[in-house]
Formats: sequence, C-alpha cells, structure tokens
Amino acid sequence: MKRISICKAAVAVMAAAAFTSCGDSFLDEELYSSYGAGVKDINAKIVGLHRQFAAIGGWSDRQGFVGCWQDGTDVGAPGSTEGVEVPFYQYADLNSENRGVSYYWEALYDIIGSANIVINDANVDAASKAEAEFFRAYAYNQLVTLWGPVPLLTENQASPRTNYTRNPVAEVDAVIKADLQDAIANLPEVDKTVTESRINKDCARMLAADAYLRMGLPAEAEAVITPTIEGGNYKLIEKRYGKFTSEAGDYYSDMFRWGNERRSQGNTEGIWIFQMEYERDVVGGTIGAPQQRRNWVAAFHKINGMQNADSLGGRGNGRLRLSNYVKYYVFGKGDIRNSNHNIRRQLWYNKPGFSATLNVDAEGFVVDAGTPGSTEITVKTGDLAHWRRSDTLEVMYPHTTKWGGYDTTDDFGWALIKDWPVMRLAEAYLFRAEARIKQGKTSEAAADINVLRDRAFKEYREKTGNADAGKVTAADMTIDFLLDERIREMVGEENRRYTLVRTGKLAERVKYMQQIETAPANKIITGFDEKKHVLLPIPLSEIQLNKDANLEQNPGY
Repeated sequence: MKRISICKAAVAVMAAAAFTSCGDSFLDEELYSSYGAGVKDINAKIVGLHRQFAAIGGWSDRQGFVGCWQDGTDVGAPGSTEGVEVPFYQYADLNSENRGVSYYWEALYDIIGSANIVINDANVDAASKAEAEFFRAYAYNQLVTLWGPVPLLTENQASPRTNYTRNPVAEVDAVIKADLQDAIANLPEVDKTVTESRINKDCARMLAADAYLRMGLPAEAEAVITPTIEGGNYKLIEKRYGKFTSEAGDYYSDMFRWGNERRSQGNTEGIWIFQMEYERDVVGGTIGAPQQRRNWVAAFHKINGMQNADSLGGRGNGRLRLSNYVKYYVFGKGDIRNSNHNIRRQLWYNKPGFSATLNVDAEGFVVDAGTPGSTEITVKTGDLAHWRRSDTLEVMYPHTTKWGGYDTTDDFGWALIKDWPVMRLAEAYLFRAEARIKQGKTSEAAADINVLRDRAFKEYREKTGNADAGKVTAADMTIDFLLDERIREMVGEENRRYTLVRTGKLAERVKYMQQIETAPANKIITGFDEKKHVLLPIPLSEIQLNKDANLEQNPGY
C-alpha cells in the first residue's frame, strides 16, 4: 500500500526540523513565529498534523474534489464540472481508480501515520498526545464510515509493508473511542489552547458525539456532547456583530464573513474554526489553493453588468449547484438561513455605469429579441439582474454564501483564503437531538431543534407577531427531519455524503432525488446500486502494492 507502507507520514513531520536546533552554533536557526523561539519538536509535529488536515481542503489538482462529497446526494448537483466528481453522481462510473477516492484515502492515512509518531513518542506530553489522538480518531472515523473495515495502524511504520489486511470496524472503533476519551480528558479548554485554532476539549466531544452515533451509542453521544452545549463557553449568534454591520446582511450571514469567523472576532458559536491567512502576510498561512468558493459560488461574473465583490462572494466557477430539494423543498417561510444573504437567489447589477436593453420572458429570464410573450426592458446599475435559463447550470443559480470571499489583488479568485467553519455550537445541538431521537426522547430532541429554529425564525416572528413560527414538536422528531434540519443549518459545511452514509440514509435519499431532480441527462444522478455504492472502493493502487496479503475490495467494485 503506497501510503501506509512507505511511512510517508515521516515526510509530513519534516517541518519539525525547521523548529529543532542541533547545537550551540551561530548557524542554528532561531524561529520567530506565533509559537515562539523555544518551540519543541513535538509541537512542530502537531502543527504538521494541522497542515495535513488543511491539505485535504486545500487540494486544487482536481478542482472538483469538493463536489465528491456533495454531488450525488440530497444536497448537491453538478454545475460546470471539473471531472473527478462526475462518478459521484453518475455512479456506474465510480471505480477504484477515481482520484478523489484515492486522494482522500491517502490523506487520511498520512494523518494516521503522523499521529502515530506523536502518540508513540516517549517524551510526548499528555496534551500533545491528546491532540494527535484527536486527529487519528478523526481519520479513522472517516475511513470506517466511508469504506467499512480498513487496515488498523497504531504503531510507527519504520519500513515498507506489503501485507496489510482489513480490520473489522469494531476493532477500529475501539481505537477511536479510546483516543477520544483520552483526548477529552487531556485537551485544554477552548480559551486555553496554544493558539485559537488548535484543538480543544469540545472539538473532541464533537467528534466523539459524531462517532458514537455511527457506532449505535446514542446515550453515550448525548452524554459526551452535553457539556459542550451547557458548559457556558459558547453561545448561538442571534444579533449582528463584527466588521460588516454597516453593510447589508443578517446575524446568521455575519458568521461566515472573512474577518468575523474567529472567536476573537466575536464569533461565540465557533468551536473549531480552522484559520487561514494570506501568504503575503503569514508564510504557510494557507495550504494549496482551496477551491470551495469556485465550487459553491455561481459564475455570476459572466453576466453582463456584474463584477466581483466581497459582498457577493467573489468569483465562483459554478461547479456545484444546490439540489432542487434544497432550493425548493427544505426551507420554510421566514427562515433566516434561507435569506438572500445566506442562499443567494437574486442579484442586482453592480458594475458602475452599466446600462443595457434586454428581452425577458414572463419569469424574468433573458430571451432572444422577438420571442413570443417577451418584453423589452432597459436595465442599469442597481436594478435586479437577469440571466438566461441555460445559465442556471453554471452562471447563476441559488447558492450558499458561506464560502464567499474576495481579494481585490486576485480578481480571478484562484484560491479561497478565509477561515473554515469546521465545528460550531449549532451542530452540537443537532448531534444531541439525533442522539435523543434514537433513544425515543423526542420531546427533548424537539427542545434542542427549537433552540436552532428560535434563532432562525427570530426576525420573522418579530415582524409577523407569530410567536410559534418555525416551532416543532415531539411528533416531528424523526431522523429524516433531523437530516433536513442539518441541511438548513449545515449546508455547505458538512460532508453530506459522510452524513448520509453514517446515518444509513444515502440510498433512500438518492432514490428520492432521482424522482425530483430536473436537469440534462448528464447532470442528474444515474446508475446508483445500493448494494455497491454506499461504500467507496478501496483504491486499486493500494491493492496492487499490497502483494503479500489480500486487501479485499468492497463488493461490486
């Protein structure tokens, strides 16, 4: 197996050399960084783990990688595809040579290898070991959810191996559980970490709740996440804050604006906000060229009269559309999470001095002159923007604004440089509600969901005087409702494929999507086989290199 046999994790911790001196020589490098000149080798290895995590989200060799985890589910639909994501909705083409599959497998095992080096270091302190255990648990939880039984490595791999076999999920889960229990016990509290973006106790609790739910341990999931919810360290955002209050927006969209996302910037909801910086400001401030904006944001710059702007999310490529289910079925009237600041459905021409004459049909789409039923209109800067029906697969469609961002020095927008919302308090409520549903505690689950919906419908209730708008009851509490609420709250943030596989709902949701999606034949879900496609294929390269044992492929591939 290329990635687990060659001990590639050692490469990832080469960065530690930059933090380690060799003697009392004037040639020794003195480090000036946020970690200080006396940083220890172990700490540098932990920083390396964070870098490996960032490399997953920053991969740009295949720009469609973001869509692998959304297309072919109930959330995502393909736009202007790059290619690697296509087999994730045209399932008949999904095979063991897909680069998205192999990249994620390799990246997760890279994390595991590096974590093992830290965990097994005789000089490691308890907090550093706990942080490495968090990352190892994260990687294994992803692997067993998406692939099932996988090779289990808990020791350093000093030499190549070619005799790996797949360990039962129960054996991997035992390691995950032990790692997270130790992490919760030994990680610092949220305001006591080395830097703001480092792992704290509540990050481990969030991961544990997620993993325990997959393991079928809802009582344990409820118990582990409750201290995060009730500990007093976090608070849902319910009023506007930060540097954009003078601009159009709302208190929900404020959380996702670059410059507002961190705890130190006023985001009381963030549990793990993975920090990014411009390379011009901080060397190594970003990893790769994150493609989230180019996937999630429509290519509205192609509309005559529009120009890139931070308030609109910058330059998107329109690679990943929201599904019809998200656009038309999920949100209720008055839900702030569906406001135009959060799911952008309308644009206004913003190019200075713009003016044009258009022909539009009754629904406002641009059509050719002379089209029956069309009307000629004159539009200018500040007017509602129009586009063609054919543009709705790429140029403009309803899209989440969570991944918007704009750098005036990079109008082309190759990479997205902004913080990543990895874990926040709202999801803690969703985890606990799910755990309570699975225990039959539906009244308590409804109370958790209503905390989120009280926030979501706050302005609408004040405007209409309807104090019950958006409220749910115990009778509403099912896993399907929970999954819909996860869309409303977490769209664009969660790995939706992972969530649907973890909850056992991928096949059911795919079948439903096949009934309601309307798009050209090459843009809809086809070829899904629930006996095969729930799990991903083991990368062929790993099987071929593992010549001294049978690394069994998942059924059907």
